[in-house]
Amino acid sequence: MGRTGLPGRQAMPVWCGLTDTKAAYLRPAPEESAPVEGSATFETHPVRGRFNAWFFTALDSYINWLVRDRKRTVFSGLPAELVEVGPGVGANFRYLPPGCRLTAIEPNHYMHGALQRRAARCGVDVQIRSVTGDAIDLDDQSVDAVISSLLLCTVADPGHVAREIRRILRPGGRYAFVEHTVAPDGTVLRGIQRAVRRPWAWAFEGCSCERDLAAVIRAAGFASVEIDQYRLRSPFVPANTQIAGTAIA
Repeated sequence: MGRTGLPGRQAMPVWCGLTDTKAAYLRPAPEESAPVEGSATFETHPVRGRFNAWFFTALDSYINWLVRDRKRTVFSGLPAELVEVGPGVGANFRYLPPGCRLTAIEPNHYMHGALQRRAARCGVDVQIRSVTGDAIDLDDQSVDAVISSLLLCTVADPGHVAREIRRILRPGGRYAFVEHTVAPDGTVLRGIQRAVRRPWAWAFEGCSCERDLAAVIRAAGFASVEIDQYRLRSPFVPANTQIAGTAIA
């Protein structure tokens, strides 16, 4: 992976957003950019897998509007070669340097078609690896930057995934993230998170709104961690307590 970054941010092309919502997750992916099979597999539920691909495609612009300022901050100055763990349908491609090379760790094959088309629209050279975040098939200390958003809430063992990200980063490499996290004990929001935990996890393929992900990232062995905690005002109430930040290997 490359060691140099771009000298400055370039304007995001207006065509980088998702369009043609229904077709974006139903059309097959181009054969020439077929995902690379790796060392781990992910069994996607035939209904929930499609639902999540549709959901995050249909609401892409709104969800991005909610967190756009946070993402602009933590995803600024990224290098020309990087890794994204759990890119989904490519919501973060609008923040990547045009022409960059991205290794996408995405086991949900229902996301791959939209992910590849989004990459083409944004000018991102993407290679999809169909492995899970707890078994990333990249060498130790082999990359300079990793990004993710709404990842650690969904994986079975977020601590393991955070340590995997730390493992593949070179010394001084950067992990930039945006996540939703558990609300403070005793708050109304914490009670809502507790009440909806089971249907929320079922609908969003294991997503938990009850994890202290700031603590998880701080415990993953990074040399330094900077985290900003904030609260959204959105209809997705259980996910309104969020963090954004950067961890340095």
